[in-house]
Amino acid sequence: IESGLVMLTNSVGHHLMVNEAMIPRNLKVFPYICGTRMLSDFRPKSNIKDSYKILELEEGCSLDDIRNSYRSLAKKYHPDSGSATADAEAFIKVEEAYRVVLSDAMTKKKANEDNEEEEDQFKMQAPQHRHYLSFEGVGFGTPSQREKQYMQFRVDRATEQVLEYRKQRLESQFVATDLMKAKEVRQSKKVKITQAVERLVEDLIQESMAKGDFDNLSGKGKPLQKFSDCPHVDPMTHNLNRILIDNGYQPEWILLQKEIRETIERLRKSIVASRSKLGEPMTPYRQKQWNRICEQFTEDIRKLNKRIDNFNLVVPILSRQMVHFSADKEIGRAQKTYEVLMENGEASNSDTKENEEENVKRFGWKSSLLKWLN
Repeated sequence: IESGLVMLTNSVGHHLMVNEAMIPRNLKVFPYICGTRMLSDFRPKSNIKDSYKILELEEGCSLDDIRNSYRSLAKKYHPDSGSATADAEAFIKVEEAYRVVLSDAMTKKKANEDNEEEEDQFKMQAPQHRHYLSFEGVGFGTPSQREKQYMQFRVDRATEQVLEYRKQRLESQFVATDLMKAKEVRQSKKVKITQAVERLVEDLIQESMAKGDFDNLSGKGKPLQKFSDCPHVDPMTHNLNRILIDNGYQPEWILLQKEIRETIERLRKSIVASRSKLGEPMTPYRQKQWNRICEQFTEDIRKLNKRIDNFNLVVPILSRQMVHFSADKEIGRAQKTYEVLMENGEASNSDTKENEEENVKRFGWKSSLLKWLN
């Protein structure tokens, strides 16, 4: 081959002499081609299979496997490796097989990537087609058919909205009606209770009149007092309560309050009387008796405090509630009361003796005689 000329061979086996300057640079796949070696990287199918066999690989292997196999075989057959298996012809076959297999693997990889890109583009672009972005994605067929279907869809949607609005409006009206009915029921119950109370009061008044409880009243035949002492109390309510109380109809909390007050007064008088009976001085026997009396008094106070708890539960006014009584304070109070009574008794005894001495001085022997006779 002359200088500047290159022989090319096609797949059939025809040879062509071409000037090297006429070959495009992008077709020069192997820049270090020398001699009569062909520039084209095309290989028939049988040559590709042989190349895989030379590299000891199978079709479909990865690029890393191809490179690793080529490196191991190059170290084995390269003339400059200095190994015992060095062979230039075998190395050339290995190099050519490496180029063929590498080109085939790159081509298949690129084809697979192109197919995947096409599939991804189709997946991304299919839902976003302008044909489906109009008419809110409603309908199918030609644009005119989809327009008619979209208009019918809007009519149906508007009808549903109107029906929903009417439904909500009717529900709100029914709720308001139910509230009015409930309010009327409560009002009617209130009226019935008021009428029942009025009938009860009237029946009680008529019963009292039949018994003659109103015959001996001081104000018989006179009108009732219009207002009570408290201007904030309803006069009609006050008069009704006063009539009920005068005829023995008193609320439970009033009776409990009266009972509590009477009980504490009775207990106070009884403990003072017990202390007065023991007298002075306090011998050990009297002290034991006094301790038993105090224990019983403490138990009575405890029972009275339970009655106070019941009273506080039923009393309607918070300011009317009562506090518990303290047994120790009541015993100390009884002791002080006894001491005051003793002082008053001594004073009265001294006054009696002075009066007797004055009578003796005044009447002389007559008073002495009368005293002796007595």
